[in-house]
Amino acid sequence: MNVFRSKFAAVFVTAALSSFCIAAYAGKKPATPVKHNVILFIADGLRHGSVNSIDTPTLNSLRSLGVHFVNSHSIFPTFTTANASVMATGHLLGDTGDFSNTLHPGYAIFNTGNFGKSTGTLTPFVENNQVLADLDDHFSGNYLNEETILGLARKNGYATASIGKVGPASIFDVSQLAPLSGAFQLPTTVIIDDATGSAAGVPLPAAISSALIAASLPTTAPNRQNGAASTSQLSNGFSGNNATPGTLAANVNQQQFFADALTKAVLPTFVANNEPFVAVFWSRDPDGTQHNQGDSLNTLTPGINGPTSKLAIANVDNNLKQILTYLQANPSVAANTDIIVTSDHGFSTISRHETDATGKNFVNDYASTFTYVDATARQEVNTSFLPVGFLAIDIAHALNLPLYDPDNQILAGDNVTKVYEPVDPTIAQQTSTVRQHSGSGNGIIGGTGHIPASGESADAKVIVAANGGSDLIYVPTRDPATVSALIGLLRKQSYTGGLFVDDSYGPIAGALPLSSIGFKGASPLPMPTIVINFKNFALDSANPSQSRVEIADTGLQEGQGMHGSFSRGDTYNNMAAWGPDFKQNYTDIAPVSNADLALSIAAILKLHLPANGHLTGRLLSEAFNGYRDSGYSPIYHVEQSLPGDGVRTYLVRQSFRNITYFDAACVLPADAADHNPHVGDETTYNPCD
Repeated sequence: MNVFRSKFAAVFVTAALSSFCIAAYAGKKPATPVKHNVILFIADGLRHGSVNSIDTPTLNSLRSLGVHFVNSHSIFPTFTTANASVMATGHLLGDTGDFSNTLHPGYAIFNTGNFGKSTGTLTPFVENNQVLADLDDHFSGNYLNEETILGLARKNGYATASIGKVGPASIFDVSQLAPLSGAFQLPTTVIIDDATGSAAGVPLPAAISSALIAASLPTTAPNRQNGAASTSQLSNGFSGNNATPGTLAANVNQQQFFADALTKAVLPTFVANNEPFVAVFWSRDPDGTQHNQGDSLNTLTPGINGPTSKLAIANVDNNLKQILTYLQANPSVAANTDIIVTSDHGFSTISRHETDATGKNFVNDYASTFTYVDATARQEVNTSFLPVGFLAIDIAHALNLPLYDPDNQILAGDNVTKVYEPVDPTIAQQTSTVRQHSGSGNGIIGGTGHIPASGESADAKVIVAANGGSDLIYVPTRDPATVSALIGLLRKQSYTGGLFVDDSYGPIAGALPLSSIGFKGASPLPMPTIVINFKNFALDSANPSQSRVEIADTGLQEGQGMHGSFSRGDTYNNMAAWGPDFKQNYTDIAPVSNADLALSIAAILKLHLPANGHLTGRLLSEAFNGYRDSGYSPIYHVEQSLPGDGVRTYLVRQSFRNITYFDAACVLPADAADHNPHVGDETTYNPCD
């Protein structure tokens, strides 16, 4: 029955898209040129290989009838806000400064009291509108330092909206969040996300609030609980723990609200006002569900390929289908609307123990030798498994420096002053004043744990921003000896899968320069000193991108889902396009990435996207009507570091029209090129797969 329904749905979607094509191409040369609309649909964490005619008939039909980008790329680190910044601006991370979901901005967040908040962490998680606004406030009103595509469209008479997951949705017009007198102002761009209607939400224009009410929709966004208790497996936000499986439900209720808000309130308002529009729809699924799914607790199979993840993928497909159905009911709108589909990154299953597919080789580091017991006396980390924050623990131990948790504060000895909470894995159990590991994995290493006020610098020697499949390491003192010691430590770790270091320290054995992955640019935000990619491997050599496993610095469990690594499992996203500006039934084999979207959307809008930095993507011209095929033949370029401790970092990339596309990075034996004919300057094989 499910197969029958899927086939029926595929036929329905194909017919609907075909009717759109007829409408779009009927009368190719109107007397008066009409501005084209754009809908950018982002399925967070959707892997390219997860799209098929059974599980995702809508997505599959769209890329079959339109343009299918079969050589697509996420930007490393393969995290949400990093790729949102790239999609929004068309610039790599060296220009946007959004180096990962958690970063060190050079100050303690909210140190000027924005939103009535007291000084907080040195490593903020930026999937938060108030955090994004505080970054704007500290960096000239737009922390990205580049124009965004929604900002450009808004300034040129387009109605603009960004709907969906909190954080990345706002990044598409992030300057609209810049606070005045420490609070949000009413933006022109419509922003609807998890926080809408709450005290932390971005205000809605009166016309949109009225349209939501007229459509019998709430003006406050639902949470991810699906109407269930927060600890129920029916709650999509429930992640469980090392003894209790996480969610068995997709993020249905919240995303239904977002889809309804777009198709029943926002787009009808734009159309009624006869306004051309650019709209972003950011689906939290399948990402949120794949992170929290309870199908695979403490085992690598089925991992993120289980039934709960498939529910999330189907949920995304239904959201897209609803948007297409709205267009089908409005043929004149459909005829002038391009739809671009992408995902911010791929996905992998978490290993907290294994370092390869044999199931016999395990992590061997300092942090994994302890028993971690929470404040209730429950062992919260399986024996010999990596705890969240293992990287910070290992670094602090190696440097013989104290460790603090930047996300938790306690009272100092004077019972008045607040300081960051100490971390000590050697204690028997977490207490109210000392943790065995940091709460989110972040770490301040060295110094006193002092919370810096506005205008002050942290006294830390090293700061770790934990993210998942890769972490950022900052050395505020810029001490070369510390940097050298860190690289020496990390290249020996069994969980290391690649190292990149600030170019200013010169060549360092075992590491490649940060410029090689687009980190050195025009951004005013502090650049990490070191980026570490964690070890990853495939369970199925015949289908490596769909069976990827990665070590991850996260509080989630073995068998749940994560991303952020430099594997093809995480860089291979799903990209497609359909509409009056795009070719039909076209397979694009040229490398493309999320960095190419903003320039391509600007071309559709016939607008020039200004730039401060030079690390940009390209126009996807080969996918547009009237342009010739790319003529590309896939060739990998392999860059390797100097050898150190018997290993090198290898970087696999492609190049097209002077633009670099990053596939993967890995650590291999220093003499790998001597024994493997595929490892060299150019190859048709990815040696890191």
